[in-house]
Amino acid sequence: MSVCSFYEKGQVRAGFSARRVARGRSERQTSVTVVKLVGAAYLVFLGVQALRQGRRDQPQAPAATLALPRGNPWRTGLVSNVFNPKIAVFCTGLLPTLAPARLSPHSGMALLVLVHAVLTAVWLGAYVLLLSKARSFFEKPAVRRGMDRATGAVLTGFGLRVATTQP
Repeated sequence: MSVCSFYEKGQVRAGFSARRVARGRSERQTSVTVVKLVGAAYLVFLGVQALRQGRRDQPQAPAATLALPRGNPWRTGLVSNVFNPKIAVFCTGLLPTLAPARLSPHSGMALLVLVHAVLTAVWLGAYVLLLSKARSFFEKPAVRRGMDRATGAVLTGFGLRVATTQP
């Protein structure tokens, strides 16, 4: 479900970007700062969660006996991806410069959004297929703890970096 929300979030951002470019409007600095700080706080939150998970010495239950995660996976993926600054920069900074000049701004951006959607679906599909094949390796307790620790440190560092950099 997270993959679906990532895909939909990209389409929402790209659609808003297309409208903004076509109308010639720019984002207000206050909005950018708010989204940046909320995104940074969320990154730190995710990092701390991963660090806590990596400290647990208890072995993980086999995948077949794990309970389903609480909450809505689609919503979790959407929230984490909406605050991803990478796609916002891509949709507002790079994508409009690639729009074909011979098409209207709406048509050019619609074409690029469609290409981006197809590439995203292919990439994420391949990613899911590859990870499903490597599942047994990633389920080893030592590997999971190491990945949780590394991920937690990286997410916390990125969150702090995002919060302290000037736009």
